[in-house]
Amino acid sequence: MIENQRNEFINPLNEYTPIPFWFWNDDLDKNEIIRQINDFSNKGVNAFVIHPRIGIPKRIEYLSDKFMGFVRSAIEEAEKLNMKVVLYDEAMYPSGSAHGMVVNNNPEYASRGLKMLEYKCHNETIVEFHEKDGEMLVSALAIKKVEENKFDSSQIKKTICKHNKVTFVPPSLGEWYIIIFVEAYTKGTIRGIHFGEDDGELEAPASSDLLNPYAVQSFISLTHERYYKEFGKYFGNVITGVFTDEPDIMGRGNHGNMIAWTRGFLEFYIRQGGREEDLPALWLEGTTESINIRTRYNGAINKKLEISYYKPISEWCETHNIELTGHPHESDDIGLLKYFQVPAQDIVWRWVAPEDNKAIQGENTTMAKCTSDSARHRGKRKNGNECFACCGANKIEWSFAVDDMKWFMDWLFVRGVNLLYPHAFFYSIRGQRRIGERPPDVGPNNIWWPYYNQISQYMKRMGFIMTDSYNVTDIAVLCENHNLPWKSVKPLYENSIEFNYFEKELLICDLCDIRDGAVYIQKQKYKIIIIEDVSSVTEEIIKPLEKFSQGGGTIIINNEKGYNIKIKDAIVIKEAIEILNVLDGLNSRDLFTKHNQKSLRVSHVVKDGVHYYVLVNEGEEKIKDILNIKNIGYVEKWDAWKGRIKKQKVLETNDEYIKIPIEINRRESVIFVLDTSKVPTIDDKKEKFSNCYTMDIKSDWKVYDQKNKLVNEGKLTPWNEWEGFKNYSGTMIYSNQFVIENREGINEIQLELEEAHEIVKVFINGKEVEIKMWAPYIFDILDYVSQGLNTLTIEVSNSLANKICNAKIKAGIVGSVKLRINLD
Repeated sequence: MIENQRNEFINPLNEYTPIPFWFWNDDLDKNEIIRQINDFSNKGVNAFVIHPRIGIPKRIEYLSDKFMGFVRSAIEEAEKLNMKVVLYDEAMYPSGSAHGMVVNNNPEYASRGLKMLEYKCHNETIVEFHEKDGEMLVSALAIKKVEENKFDSSQIKKTICKHNKVTFVPPSLGEWYIIIFVEAYTKGTIRGIHFGEDDGELEAPASSDLLNPYAVQSFISLTHERYYKEFGKYFGNVITGVFTDEPDIMGRGNHGNMIAWTRGFLEFYIRQGGREEDLPALWLEGTTESINIRTRYNGAINKKLEISYYKPISEWCETHNIELTGHPHESDDIGLLKYFQVPAQDIVWRWVAPEDNKAIQGENTTMAKCTSDSARHRGKRKNGNECFACCGANKIEWSFAVDDMKWFMDWLFVRGVNLLYPHAFFYSIRGQRRIGERPPDVGPNNIWWPYYNQISQYMKRMGFIMTDSYNVTDIAVLCENHNLPWKSVKPLYENSIEFNYFEKELLICDLCDIRDGAVYIQKQKYKIIIIEDVSSVTEEIIKPLEKFSQGGGTIIINNEKGYNIKIKDAIVIKEAIEILNVLDGLNSRDLFTKHNQKSLRVSHVVKDGVHYYVLVNEGEEKIKDILNIKNIGYVEKWDAWKGRIKKQKVLETNDEYIKIPIEINRRESVIFVLDTSKVPTIDDKKEKFSNCYTMDIKSDWKVYDQKNKLVNEGKLTPWNEWEGFKNYSGTMIYSNQFVIENREGINEIQLELEEAHEIVKVFINGKEVEIKMWAPYIFDILDYVSQGLNTLTIEVSNSLANKICNAKIKAGIVGSVKLRINLD
């Protein structure tokens, strides 16, 4: 079995391909579409999302025969190349309006919301309400304020309302107000595909009421049925799915003080456990229970959205033999993912990042496990992420580098994501399309495209490992349908402890089996449940939690606010860090390092009986330590970036653990593969102390441009500081020589660039050594070096941000270049 997995790892199947968003953002041409698709295929990209994007001329109307003709060209070419196509369900985003056609066909299907109007009472007060422009009076209440934005929750009175006249007499002294709740059109929009249709522009298409099932059926008819009518024979073979993109209930734009609503929603909210008297607490602070009321309201809105939007679209996709993929509006909307055959999320705007603890702190850091854990518990093979959009450093457009890309890829993979939707490949970067439209192009129009095969192969190899496998962890972190805790899991990440988010509704569904002190669901087994928010322990889950606890399972509750605990035998802590003491007392660690490595992320997955230990360095410093794995077997070290497999010797073993030395550079991932059917190979060699010396290559550098013209010589300085090259983006060629007096006895020669920006290709004596796309820029060159004089050539390509954005980002080789030579 492991032999088959080795082969598939080295040469992964196309089913693990990245599926980039392909921005159709200019005047379309059949030949150009075909050319670009072949270019994708040649770079190992075997699928794409057709994404209509701003920049398409108005004469190519969305879903028109002309537009569909270009879609047909793409589908037919994909079929020839054995590629797959994912349709996109909107003319830009957010999804649900069919480029405004839903509302154009029926204006009553426009997005709706609820607004609150206040009228201060003076003795008997009469407020006359006039309905206009689709407005409807939903409720009229009277409240007593104790502060400007706070009211007495015990003093809520219903008013007399006749013929749209609201009358109220204050029953006591104090600041009494009549509060009127009015349902109205939000006048929300989406971003369209033609210039003049962006946010705030006059022709921006109207958003539709996603809480109205009739409006959603109109959307399905206009969009999904149109595609099926044209391309039905490709559904389930070439066309594998449809992508829905962050549906927004009220649409984009400034809606004032409105909240999401639709016709008849008050009755629906009451059926979900709410009350009409709750409405003021959706705007104002009450003296009691405001947080719970808002949680209940958000739950009701999401439930209505499930029923009216996600469920019917999911059922349509299933009936038509394709998969619903895409993502909800919020990073932690895990409950909505149940309707996706391929649940996904999106990383945008560098909300998650290597710096400032953004990897593990904040609600957006939950998004990767939001999808992977939903997929694990609901039996979905794939889960994805729309990644890289606007993720450049320092908010500079086009400053996104492969250095960033590698970090984001690893951040996702180690958390269980197995499918990437790179955002985006641009059909065109002509004119204004290159600026402001969620750049950069992360594919054909960027500097790494000549080397993209290595990137796509890496995505496929990691996707292969994380597909059809289950992860080994005892720990479930209880969560709501639309709120994933991050504070309780931060110390788990920092101590290389794996966990999974577990929706509390799963405790009472048929998928879940609680017995013998464990929760069984799909291939997962949990013996520990962590609860960060005591208020999430509602009546319906108390019995299953107690059954779990009474059978021997461990419940850890963070009760820093001192609430009443309803669960017997729970371990109560006051702050998240105390979780570690409890876990260590339970001997629950699957693996650990000799020294605590806060930047080390781990995932232990089992695939057809073979154990994979995926290790990722999310920090900036090299990790060097001893890894203890709670398992015994033969170990190999797999390199997904280079596609290499090596035998891994272990330092020692006992009845429970094996010990492995680890060295993981920044931006590096390592996979240890363990076969329990074989015994480990013990490293019985004593540590060697080699004789090492360093040779500096300081001066006499010559730098040429791509036309082989000498542009600089001498010492190494950033080329963006050279006269005439401040905004230059391209490739420079560095040339020098070095001498090896005696090659005999040398067992290693490393070339190390102290600093470079950003893609580096090294040649020794005219032979290509390697391409590196991020620091550290260290190259093993022993096999290329001759005794005597050697020529060194280094090609460096810098960021396009300097040319496109006048960014002044460092370019070229900076600082020292050294040879590190080890002798036997």
